[in-house]
Order: sequence, then structure tokens, then C-alpha cells
Amino acid sequence: MTPPTSATPPAQPQHHEPEASRDLVGIGIGPFNLSLAALAHPLTELDTAFYEQRPAFDWHPGLLIDGATLQVPFLADLVTLADPASPWSFLNHLKARDRLFPFYFAERFHLHRAEYTDYCRWVSENLPGLHFGHQVDAVRWNPERDLFEVDFTQLDTDGEAEALGRTYTKNIALGIGTAPYVPEPLRPLVEAPGVPVIHAADYLAHREHFLTADHITVIGSGQTGAEVFLDLLKNRPVGREGIHWLARTEAFAPMEYSKLGLEHFTPDYTRYFHALPEPVRDRLVPAQWQLHKGIDTDTITAIHDELYRRTLHGGWPDTVLTPGVLVRTAGRVATTKVELHLEHVQQAGRSRITTDAVVLATGYRERPLDQLLAGLDPYMRRDGSERPRIDDQYRLLLDPSVTGAVYVQNAERHTHGVGAPDLGLGAWRSASILNSLTGKDPYPLPSRTAFTTFGLAQQPQIPHARQQSQMLTPLADQKVSSRPVV
Repeated sequence: MTPPTSATPPAQPQHHEPEASRDLVGIGIGPFNLSLAALAHPLTELDTAFYEQRPAFDWHPGLLIDGATLQVPFLADLVTLADPASPWSFLNHLKARDRLFPFYFAERFHLHRAEYTDYCRWVSENLPGLHFGHQVDAVRWNPERDLFEVDFTQLDTDGEAEALGRTYTKNIALGIGTAPYVPEPLRPLVEAPGVPVIHAADYLAHREHFLTADHITVIGSGQTGAEVFLDLLKNRPVGREGIHWLARTEAFAPMEYSKLGLEHFTPDYTRYFHALPEPVRDRLVPAQWQLHKGIDTDTITAIHDELYRRTLHGGWPDTVLTPGVLVRTAGRVATTKVELHLEHVQQAGRSRITTDAVVLATGYRERPLDQLLAGLDPYMRRDGSERPRIDDQYRLLLDPSVTGAVYVQNAERHTHGVGAPDLGLGAWRSASILNSLTGKDPYPLPSRTAFTTFGLAQQPQIPHARQQSQMLTPLADQKVSSRPVV
């Protein structure tokens, strides 16, 4: 966009006239709304459109570290667990790329992140109805038309406003994703220019600079922190590694990856979790951190192997790995260094370290919906913590006068549990949304998905009469102690 001169008034964005109403408008095109768009594609009775402000599909580009893999199998693609015959499956992507036989012989169950991103980009470039370079500005309910109004700005290749538009829709699907989380003590440093403190989301863009720093600190004990630590460790000189790895958790712990443990990422558990009282749900989510914030065992093994390799000729690597540590405050020392003030939780002791660079592997938080949905605020129902209430079909609970539905994707952990951000439940959730939206069952879903029975009120039906006696007595007929079972 040519910058205006004093003699030329600034160019005003053109206004697009409203078009006929749609059945569904998706806001955001990450993996989850891309899954919804792919599964909606064959439903010719639906008129859909999806909007994304970025110019093209991109997924955590700063974390595509060489060799990094997903923590879910390749079957957790955009469509397969709802429709294995879909043309938008990962296997069909391989076929289109002439890579089926190499994948077959590689015997890989978990994809490289770069490979998953390439697959999603392939879908996004071939699937109709996706509008990149469109920033959604506001959503309102129009009671006169019984439709949602969605205002957007069309952006040019430089990200500048090019045209304004509005579309009307009966339903909305929010898939605006998450944003990097920076702890309060470190925000001033991340926002200050020239200070070498970055979130891991930007790691690859700064990697070469960080590799030359004398001392680096990685903060965060999850998979991302482990991958960043391992990448730095492998690419720094033996005996002069100069890396601190700090974490709030009590240990650098493995992710829960047992077969029955993984059943927490099934629709059965999601239904169970949604039916729990709000205070119970709020206690459960942080207690289940190892289900989604631990480190996979292959990465832990690779870290230990690399550390061990560096002891083969005597001595220890110049690394410090300390869990159970909080960063209380942080500040700049001189112009190029950072001082971190630490507190050890169990020892109640305090210390400080000086470092040349900091990588924050502190995770992501759901993007708040309030600004985008300010026009719907009078209609929204909220829980005791002022969060949006979301029903079992992934719809915001709105005033009955609103006849349309607003579906949410990956903004419902507080109501649906740890599986909300999990790629393995993406296709199932998309299929559930489309079944709800159409009032039909274009994607028949299984009634049972886990061997575990979560909760006494959800005992499965046992077909054989002789086995009926093995079922638990209904809760109302039991004498239950008031003491909780631990």
C-alpha cells in the first residue's frame, strides 16, 4: 500500500455490500475450524464461509524445530476419526504428494510437526470457502433479521485495510485459537525492544542469535521447553553449554501416555467432565497437568542421552536443570543481560541468576472472546467466574431470543476438560457441531469410545442377562460415606 502524501488524502477502504445470509460463518482458520470446513464441504445443503486475518494457513511456525513431532497419531488429522473416507484425510494428502509408499515404509505413527503443517496447508489451499486476509472485527445479533451480523476488514498483502465487508449468518463457529502466555514478572522484558527475552512461539526466528549467547535460560517444563532445551543443548559446544532449565512443576515429568490414561481424551470423558459441577471441573483441570503438559518419553530420553554423551570424556556438561522454581521478578542488567529472581517452592529459599537470553516455554492461553463478541454480551450467559457457559454441543448459552448458535472450538476447557485443545478430538467435535447444526446425523458418531466408565451414572449397558448382577448398585440405593475417597 502506497503511503499517502500530504497532498493525497488517505485511501479509504471500500465497502462490500452485504450478501445473502449463510448457514455458517467460521471465524479463524486454525486446525479446528479447518477440520470443520473440511467436514462441511460435502454437505452441499450448507452455505459456509471461513475467515482468517493471516494471509495463509500457518501453525506455530516458531516451533517447527527439526525433528519435533506431534504427540498424537496421524489418525488425529482433520477428518479421519469422523470420516475415514474423506478426501481431506492425511493419507489422501500423501497420495496427492506421491508419498504413500515412503510413509508406509517409514512406519511412523506420529508425524513431524512440519509434515502436519504441510498437510493442513494443502487442505487450506484446495478447500473452497476459505477467505484468508480477512480480519473479523465484530459480531452482533440482528433481531430484525434473526441473523448474526459479521463485520470484517479485507487486508492487502501488507496487512493494510483494503475493503470493509459484512456478512449475515444463521450460525457462527469461533476458532480463534490461543495466544502465547507470558508470566507477569517477565512481560515488561518481552515488550521492551532489544531485550533478549522471547516466548518460545518465536524461537526459530531468534535461534541463531540465541545459539551464540554465552548463557541461556529456558523457563517451562512442558514439551516445548524440553524441545527448546534439547535443540540448544545439541547445538552448543561440549563443556560450554551454558544453559539453565527452570520449571515451576515439581519434576521434569513424563506425559501421561498409558492406554487407559489416554482415555481422558475420548468423547466419553468429555461428556462426563461437562456434567460435573463447575467447582469440581475447576479443581480437575490443573490437577491433570501431566495429561497435556508433561514431556513425551522419547524427548526425555533424548535429553538424558545427550547429557550423558557429554560426560564420556570426564566432567559434567555446563547445564543446570531445576524444577520447583518460581520466577518472582526479573529485570535488565546493564544493557544486554537479564537478572531473574527465583524462589524454590519446597525449600522456601530465594536466589538469583544472570543470563544473556531467556526463552519462555510458558504455554498458551485461550484468546478472550469478550472483545470480538462485545455485541453479544447482553445475550450471553456466564458461570460463577464470569466465563461463557457452553452446552454439551459446544454452543454458547445465549438468551432464548437468539435463534442462531455460536459454536466454540478450543475455548471450552473450563466446560469440556483437557481434551479441548487436543487434535485427536478435533474431527469428532467438528462432526458433533455439524450434526447439531443440521439437525441430522451426516456424521454418525459412536455412543461409546472408552473402556473406562467415568462416573457411576454412566454405567454401560451390558447385553448378557447373567452379567446384570455385576453392575453397580445405583447411587441412590447405596450407603455412601461422606468422606471423599482419595
